[in-house]
Amino acid sequence: MSGVSGSRDTTPSQGPWRDAARKYALLPLRIFLGVTFIYAGLDKLTSSTFFTDSASGSLVSVLNGVHSSAAFPGMIDLALKNPHAFGYAMAFGELAAGLGAFFGLLTRLAALGGALISLSLWLTVSWSSTPYYYGNDLPYLMAWLPLLLAGAPVLSLDALFGVGRRRGGGFR
Repeated sequence: MSGVSGSRDTTPSQGPWRDAARKYALLPLRIFLGVTFIYAGLDKLTSSTFFTDSASGSLVSVLNGVHSSAAFPGMIDLALKNPHAFGYAMAFGELAAGLGAFFGLLTRLAALGGALISLSLWLTVSWSSTPYYYGNDLPYLMAWLPLLLAGAPVLSLDALFGVGRRRGGGFR
């Protein structure tokens, strides 16, 4: 991007609107994924039923309900060995991914975490959705990939602290 010490933007300008659109293209995605994953993590942590094994809609209830239709039932078996630890790991993982995306802090790492959470949910909870696009975990997985590849080059703590830049190379 132009204006960054040591880097050059060789893309021809197509006008100020298009230049701004290209520069800020990932920002709406970061905000959406950030808010959504922060909400998902907080929702689990503050739910009166998520950690109540016998409650309808609890983690244990959901895991038992999707066991026979999951692509990898072994993943469900693993989670059921200690569902509360798994539930807390999921909730705090969602919070970390969401906060990282929203604030643009260690964005690629946050996106990797968000993508892995989405992948695990797709292979277990939403695997049996028919047609496949009714399950929301696969689109979330795909939504994390641009942030995993590009990071958060603008309006982010990564950009402020220079995360992802090589010395003198201007890696963005």
